Amino acid sequence: CGAAPEFTGTQKWFNTPGGKPATIAGLKGKVILVDFWAYSCINCQRATPHLLAWDKAYKPLGLEIVGIHSPEFAFEKSAGNVESAIRKEGITYPVGQDNNLATWTEYRNQYWPAKYLVDAGGTVRAIKFGEGSYGQVEDQIRQLLKEANPAVQLPARVDGTVQADTIGAKGTTPETYLGYSRSTNL
Repeated sequence: CGAAPEFTGTQKWFNTPGGKPATIAGLKGKVILVDFWAYSCINCQRATPHLLAWDKAYKPLGLEIVGIHSPEFAFEKSAGNVESAIRKEGITYPVGQDNNLATWTEYRNQYWPAKYLVDAGGTVRAIKFGEGSYGQVEDQIRQLLKEANPAVQLPARVDGTVQADTIGAKGTTPETYLGYSRSTNL
């Protein structure tokens, strides 16, 4: 996959000391999960509980999650709206506001949500577009943590324990996309 691009063109940072930008260089030595999201994206909202669980379980062991808020709509460019969404979701990891999609473009991203796993040396090792496959992503996180520190004592996996795993259970309607234009590129 190659070297992880730096976070560029961000307008504001949340959950960082003094609001200073997080950097790939500054996080070298840690396993980094870069999460591209938008607060009004339902797929992103459904992924957030998994990110929060991974942050809680693996941050003490060397995982650093960095959210890159990449707006799809004009109202998502408001720093106040982004900050409100971060508080509402309980997000405590760093989040950069990428209103002009500069970091999004550097990563050649095209999807919400998108996760880029970066090893401790700064190389992108795995990419996951969309929601789902949380067990696979967690396995990749665990593998990269072990590579970074073979002596690390990993906790039990959190996959399957997240409340959001019940989506699709009885009483929950799956998301449906309607319309001719939704069939483009299929």
